Amino acid sequence: MVTIKDIARESGYSVSTVSRVLNHRSDVSPDAKQKIEAVVTKFNFVPNNNAKHLKQNNSKSIGVMVKGISNMLFASIVEEIQRMIEKTEYTLVVSYLDEDADEVEQAILLCRERKPLGLLFLGGNPDYFKKEFAGVDVPCVLVTNRANQMEFRNLSSVATDDVAAARRAVDVLFDAGHEKIGILGGDFTKSYTSYQRLRGCSDSFAAHGAVFDADRCYEKARFSFDSGYRGMERLVTKFPDITAVFAMSDVTAIGAIRALRDRGLRVPEDISIIGFDGTTLAEYYNPKLATIKQQYQRLASRSIEILFGQIELKKEPIHEIVPFEFVNGESIRVIEHG
Repeated sequence: MVTIKDIARESGYSVSTVSRVLNHRSDVSPDAKQKIEAVVTKFNFVPNNNAKHLKQNNSKSIGVMVKGISNMLFASIVEEIQRMIEKTEYTLVVSYLDEDADEVEQAILLCRERKPLGLLFLGGNPDYFKKEFAGVDVPCVLVTNRANQMEFRNLSSVATDDVAAARRAVDVLFDAGHEKIGILGGDFTKSYTSYQRLRGCSDSFAAHGAVFDADRCYEKARFSFDSGYRGMERLVTKFPDITAVFAMSDVTAIGAIRALRDRGLRVPEDISIIGFDGTTLAEYYNPKLATIKQQYQRLASRSIEILFGQIELKKEPIHEIVPFEFVNGESIRVIEHG
């Protein structure tokens, strides 16, 4: 009998990548999809979904709640988690949610239906945790957001300091001589990540003696190419003399660059842009995107290690901050003031 591992071996891709193709996920390159589907056809492979479901219900499973279907950082973290889990006796159950969804409500449903031994939350809103997390009774780790102030006995966290990282991003633009700076970010009334990064932006403006007028310089954009494109169009319309933009994700930044080019504007000659996440796409985009890089491999590995420690050794909650770094690409122009 041909298995998914046989398909992976024959195609040259990982089991997790093959799984995403078989589950019709969008976060796979067209080339990989074509090659894997060709191997599937060659071997006449049919996934046994009933067996898969039975296995997940009766095995040692770990649930992963992913907020945002277009978040490339989360895609990288999930890939790393899958790679690590494949070496253990655990299986992975991944659930993708809208970036504004109630992840704790969905986690309670997952626990009821699949009975995982632990959960990882990629992105999270503390308001949902404070209201509902008491209904989750398995060890959990909140990844990329902090949970140290919530004091749940079964909740750890591994995160980047979003406030400090966003402040660093805007500091870079001020230090490059920019004074008319715009921000593209999520709905900070719903997204805790966007709220934290907005705080960092405001801190940077204050430190440089600049007035932070959110009505003028902040435009909502979800963490996707399309939303970044449309958000940039609105931002440049209401702030026409803008010279630099901080986008709260790399995909938002790249969507914004496309919008500027379609308007006949150049990056960085006319408008400079800095992103956030440090994705592989940012490194190979033209121009190479300046960005705040999160250590996705460290975020993934520590999250798994901490979760296993809680599941297997009943360890106390741990809250860690993973350092970030500024990557100086080609998307920021230095303005000389006479």
